[in-house]
Amino acid sequence: MNKGKLLELAGQLMLAGVTHQDEEIEKISEQLAAELRQTEKERGGAVSAPPPNDNDLRGFLKFDAKEISKMPKSFRHTFIAEGKVICYRKRIRGKVSCSYEARYRRHGFNISVSANDLIKLKDRFIEALHAAESGAKLPKVPTTFHEFATYYFENFRKRKVKPLTYENDTYRYNNHLKPFFGSIPLKSILPAKCQKLIDGYVEKGQTRTADEVYSLLNVIFKMAMAHGIINQNPLAIVVKERHQRQHGKALTVDEERLLLNKTAGTRYQLLFAVALYTGMRPNEYYTAKIEKDFIIAVNSKRKTKATEYKRIPISPMLEPFLKGVKELHFPRIEYMRDKLREILPNHKLYDLRTTFYTRCQECGVSEVARMEFVGHSLGTLGDTYTDLSNDFLLKESKKLVY
Repeated sequence: MNKGKLLELAGQLMLAGVTHQDEEIEKISEQLAAELRQTEKERGGAVSAPPPNDNDLRGFLKFDAKEISKMPKSFRHTFIAEGKVICYRKRIRGKVSCSYEARYRRHGFNISVSANDLIKLKDRFIEALHAAESGAKLPKVPTTFHEFATYYFENFRKRKVKPLTYENDTYRYNNHLKPFFGSIPLKSILPAKCQKLIDGYVEKGQTRTADEVYSLLNVIFKMAMAHGIINQNPLAIVVKERHQRQHGKALTVDEERLLLNKTAGTRYQLLFAVALYTGMRPNEYYTAKIEKDFIIAVNSKRKTKATEYKRIPISPMLEPFLKGVKELHFPRIEYMRDKLREILPNHKLYDLRTTFYTRCQECGVSEVARMEFVGHSLGTLGDTYTDLSNDFLLKESKKLVY
């Protein structure tokens, strides 16, 4: 049996069928029938075809005129002459998951692309043609967990989130995800393994860490799906207990007085006074500076890439602590946190922000001014059409007396 001849005729027959060449179909069919009869004589029996494998199906992908126009000019005429098609293989895994792979190894090209659907497969084939023509290679995307996560962080996440968020995400990844998954192939990560990771933190009572790890792992898997490395997100069926966030608890007036009295004569008194009477977030302390009647600080919670500042007027409560002070120098947050716990063990540093917002409400500071002081958004429309004057903010800050 001339197996090579049979495969060649079968391929020609399929190509002729796709391009509707009726005369060629009839001619090739006769040649194929003759070869099969010869094979039957040689074997002395009927020719049996192997049963089709439903999980490994093959077909032809045809390109229209618009898609062909996107291909390199030097390739178009050859491709049109060959029938405007490429061969692809469809692989089905499970009941719904599938992927498509296409190869083209002719005329000096050696292209292999894959995707989750045929539209993406066409796009990637055209991209590969241009890359091959220019002598460039398509970027190699890693398929193991740690290597892919590193690729995602450096090429995408760094450009999407703020530097502080990126730093925190890197810390969480190195401490929680990298040691657990290592360099295992992404395709081999099952939901059960992810469930085990999340359950481990929940059992320890670390539900916030479980939330953060789940969120970071989710974006890594989604990016892996976007690159065609995996077809489904392993977290889709993972059960997660939602972390109940604890809101800040305002200091009483007596606790405020205790904190400032206990730190009198040290640099901490000024720092705690600024924190108490500006409502800045702890991660904004180091950006704070004095400009005339205001404390100016970076607003760390805005999503835009541009750096945004907020203006907090120096209120009557803060003014006595700033006499003769021209610059603010905050130490590491950990030092302030430890000092606060030493004096008020039931409070955390973020409670100073809650205290400021509470006092503004109690003293009748208008809502729009409060939002400006603490750096909250007024909503898309409000941020677009609201530009509060310094005089208005100073007037509202004068209410902060208790």
